[in-house]
Parts: sequence; C-alpha cells; structure tokens
Amino acid sequence: MLTAIVMIDAIPARIPEVAETITAIRGVDEVYSVTGDNDLIAIVRVRNHDDLAGVIADGINKVDGVQRTQTHLAFRTYSSTELDRAFDLGLGD
Repeated sequence: MLTAIVMIDAIPARIPEVAETITAIRGVDEVYSVTGDNDLIAIVRVRNHDDLAGVIADGINKVDGVQRTQTHLAFRTYSSTELDRAFDLGLGD
C-alpha cells in the first residue's frame, strides 16, 4: 500500500467545493482544510504507482479550483495507536 500526502493550493472562494470533489475521488481517504502555506491536505492510499498517478495527476490536479499540488510519499508509518497496540500485554487497566 502506498500512502501519499498531497498539499493542495486552491482558489480561496472554492475551497469547500474543491475539498468535497477531492474527497469523492477513489483512493483519497481524507481531506483536511488547514492553516499555513496550503489550503488543503489530502491523504491518498493506493496499491501501486499507476494508481497514484491516476488519483493525483488525473484526478486531484484536474479538479476545478485546484491551482497547485505538491505530493509527498510516505516511507513508514508511525502511529501512537499502533505503538500502544504493539506494547499492550492484554492485562487491562
């Protein structure tokens, strides 16, 4: 499974509509409206690189109102939930 974090710049007046449209693209798990240098961040999870190209290049980048994207590929996942589960001995609280 490949995970990509896609930073998205959108036309300000269209941010809610852009987020809704991106959320509907298959392979997009979550879309966040954020502060900072970008307007939205999408979390994309797909099986292979071809699927990644389809979701981002052929999907997100073609949404009306998207001005620019920057994609980061995840190498590893570190999650407090997963760490807690790994160290849980099943003894309860």
